[in-house]
Amino acid sequence: MLHYCDKNVTAKLIKSIFHALLRAGALLVVAAVAQAEPSACGASLRAVRPGAGDAVKTIPTLLAGVPAILRIPANIKKPPIVLWHGLGPPSSEAELMQDLPLDEVPAVKVYLGLPLFGARSPAAGTDSLAQRQAQDYATRIFEPIVVGAARELPAVLTEMSKLGCLRTGEKVGLFGFSAGGTAALVALMDDKAPIAAAVTVNAPSGLRSAVGALERATKQPYVWSEASQQLATSSDATLHATQIAANGAGPPRALLLFQGADDTMIAPADTVSLDRSLRPVYEHSREPRRLQLTVASGVSHNWADPKTIGQVRTAVADWFNRYL
Repeated sequence: MLHYCDKNVTAKLIKSIFHALLRAGALLVVAAVAQAEPSACGASLRAVRPGAGDAVKTIPTLLAGVPAILRIPANIKKPPIVLWHGLGPPSSEAELMQDLPLDEVPAVKVYLGLPLFGARSPAAGTDSLAQRQAQDYATRIFEPIVVGAARELPAVLTEMSKLGCLRTGEKVGLFGFSAGGTAALVALMDDKAPIAAAVTVNAPSGLRSAVGALERATKQPYVWSEASQQLATSSDATLHATQIAANGAGPPRALLLFQGADDTMIAPADTVSLDRSLRPVYEHSREPRRLQLTVASGVSHNWADPKTIGQVRTAVADWFNRYL
């Protein structure tokens, strides 16, 4: 969802689990990889966890101060994939990993916590997300969380390189659901991180689209200010098609826009409009297949519903296996 849902109990539980794991030495595990060769990321992580065999490993850690969970497969053949959750379920890195493990893709998966969520949630009773939303959704929710996540990505990837989990010259995959999907679009627009392929699921195309979802959820009109109008323009993916597709001297970034046809939060028409704005760029580069719009019948905003989760998992895994 795009509006804030009260998840304080879940947030506290995730936070307590996270810190317990850190106290148990998870950070020391990742720190031990700092001197590893780039190709040895997965092997080194497995080596410091004896007795774990060749099964998939999950390691909670911090990357440039950002809470993260690394999901390490037995065999690594592709660059890492960075994933962002949404503001509603799945609304944490742990929930997203459970719903979208992507074990079909032989890559390290890096599930990042959004700013102001999980371990970085405001202290109880002070500056809560509900209070921030009441003050101003654009500058107090959208900007620090969505734009803030995109701004954190370059430092996260630099830290991954230091750990030997990202080779020099490699470009990562990027996934985002809902608000996390908008963060992915902003990161593509910023073009400050090496991204080869991306997938968004039920993602607003920018602040205006997100405000539309907010108004539908709250049944209240949003009051625009000069600052929010400027943020709406700068974050509108339909206005930045060239930057989103840009991929240096290579072909345009492979981008899958996955939208639930039954999503009552994010208007499918917004994602269709984004595809329409991007399409000429991909056709001009003679790479139209690297942009795909999927409007999936029967899929709501809650794509992790047991009836539809398999469809989303398959689409995302296939895209990264094809283009990463």
